[in-house]
Amino acid sequence: MKFPHSLAPKHQPSLAPQMKKLRLPRAPKPEETREAIEHIDEVQNEIDRLDDQASEEILKVEQKYNKLRQPLFQKRSELIAKIPNFWVTTFVNHPQVSALLGEEDEEALHYMIRVKVTEFEDIKSGYRTDFYFDENPYFKNKEFHLNESGDPSSKSTEIKWKSGKDLTKRRDSTRNQRTSSPGLLTGADELGEVIKDDIWPNPLQHRLVPDMDDEGEGEEDDDDDEEEGLEDIDEGDEDEGEEVEDDEGEEGEEDEGEDD
Repeated sequence: MKFPHSLAPKHQPSLAPQMKKLRLPRAPKPEETREAIEHIDEVQNEIDRLDDQASEEILKVEQKYNKLRQPLFQKRSELIAKIPNFWVTTFVNHPQVSALLGEEDEEALHYMIRVKVTEFEDIKSGYRTDFYFDENPYFKNKEFHLNESGDPSSKSTEIKWKSGKDLTKRRDSTRNQRTSSPGLLTGADELGEVIKDDIWPNPLQHRLVPDMDDEGEGEEDDDDDEEEGLEDIDEGDEDEGEEVEDDEGEEGEEDEGEDD
């Protein structure tokens, strides 16, 4: 069937898509840029004022609750005093504090009976950490104070070591044999912050850290028990095998007797 020429479908040439021209933003005038920066600075100042206001209100809340915590801290200290070696165990279990302690420090810390962290009333000016010791063979002082910068001092401005018991000298004498740690009593910049922020809020969680050596021994005991159990099973299988062989031998002898 032929269509009239006028009705025949005409081939439409494919039209290439037209690319839209990107309109670049108009470059702002220097006056507009300067004005925008001034407005941003004004808004930022408002944000900073709110931040300062929030800090002041947060400080008041912290001061309020610091006072409320004091009786509980006192009660907790009295209970801790009933547990032998509580603080030395807590410090040794804490990875950061433990890294600062030498063997000599651990010996002295067995006589530590109390730790107290006191934040100054305005909080911003810092805090101090007090260490209380029982009578011990190392030093005469009963109290040591560590300020927020980590510099130790006692009421007598120095540690009164007993004759031949100066742990700092013992540490120096072993410096060539091993890396010497700063020590708890002789100062470490980060020690005060770690005790205040990480240990003091909840020392019990560090005191109760399981001894990894004990866990390892327990696992070894379990492995030994399993090995012994496997050996018993193997021996049992061998005994059963021997019994089966003996039974088969007896049956064979009976069959030969019947044939005769």
